Amino acid sequence: MICRICDSEDLELVIDLGLQPWCNHFLTKDEIGKEPYYPLRVLFCKNCSTAQLDYTVAKEIMFGNHTYLSGITKSLSAHFEQIATEADEKLCQGKTDKWVLDIGSNDGTQLKHFLKLGYHVVGVESSTTTAKMANDAGVFTINEFFNNDLVKKYHYEQKFDLINAAGVFFHLEELHSVTKGIKEALKKDGTFIVQFLYMKRIIENNAFDQIYHEHLLYYTLKTIEILLNRHGLSMYDAYVSPIHGGSVIGYITHQGSKEASEALTKLKQQEDDDQTNTIETYQDFSKRIQQMKLDNLAYLSKAKAEGKTIYGMGAPVKGNTMLNYFGADSKYIDCLLEKNTLRKGLYAPGTHLPIIMEDEAEKIPDIYYVLAWNFKKEILANNRHLIEKGVEFYFPVDPKE
Repeated sequence: MICRICDSEDLELVIDLGLQPWCNHFLTKDEIGKEPYYPLRVLFCKNCSTAQLDYTVAKEIMFGNHTYLSGITKSLSAHFEQIATEADEKLCQGKTDKWVLDIGSNDGTQLKHFLKLGYHVVGVESSTTTAKMANDAGVFTINEFFNNDLVKKYHYEQKFDLINAAGVFFHLEELHSVTKGIKEALKKDGTFIVQFLYMKRIIENNAFDQIYHEHLLYYTLKTIEILLNRHGLSMYDAYVSPIHGGSVIGYITHQGSKEASEALTKLKQQEDDDQTNTIETYQDFSKRIQQMKLDNLAYLSKAKAEGKTIYGMGAPVKGNTMLNYFGADSKYIDCLLEKNTLRKGLYAPGTHLPIIMEDEAEKIPDIYYVLAWNFKKEILANNRHLIEKGVEFYFPVDPKE
């Protein structure tokens, strides 16, 4: 294998989570036990320090019709509203004919906030179901994969003031074609706003469940800059948001157009100080992951021995990485509670745990094993009455602020 960013062949295995099913393929009853398994391993590039998967499940399998919806959680929609308002105030004040492109636009949640601010919006979404939901809601959405060929196909005379990619830039099988397409579609004074899971935070939070087949790359500020520079782009500002346990919100434009901000410079220096981009950091992370498995199975085993009932709270894609790596199936957990109606009546891949809608659960368990830990504040706030009654909410990952 060659590095997805720099083409080096000098890569080393640092994390091995075994054979796992594609974790966003929630199963019908007839599919139980028939799901394919793929290697889930992270390699470290000794040339550019990029962490990446060594196996690619085809994008047509993973993104042709998935069940993730952006609009399910209030906190994520509020985050998207903040992103839109912030970008408009910083970058587009005084403009009257404003255009924004959202790559991986899902159900249109992000673009709805830009519509309210007076933008012309274009979404590109590969999932047929979610693209239809967006179009039905009045958010113009192209149901295709974004890449440089798509930009040439539509050859917009009107380029974009803003291009947004929230939680998709690390998914990209066609990484270099997509990056070329972004540069081509961006106005000379335009800004590409990238939102990506920050590997530094993943490591600090022990959030190994954010490693799954859809996430082909695990960026730090150093490694994403290497990719951007290769295609004539550069990040000029960034901050770390608490969303999803720690994500970088980065502002990118044509290389040489803007100086790096003081905030970005400080974040890069912190990576250096903490030795984030060293193979030793990843090797230590791998050891902590193995200990987490032992600790969590001991906790679950003790709870079951005491006769306690355990429900998984949320059926997020990342939760399947955790459950399958731990081997935490129906021996420990009765079911997974979920809000997303697209997953109603389905089963988790690998563990085959049934998914039940939150409002249809017949009883309250003794313990909620919280797989949707990235929405900790929202979950605790919404369930204060249960906590007061002694129901335990256990967070296998406890994200730092």
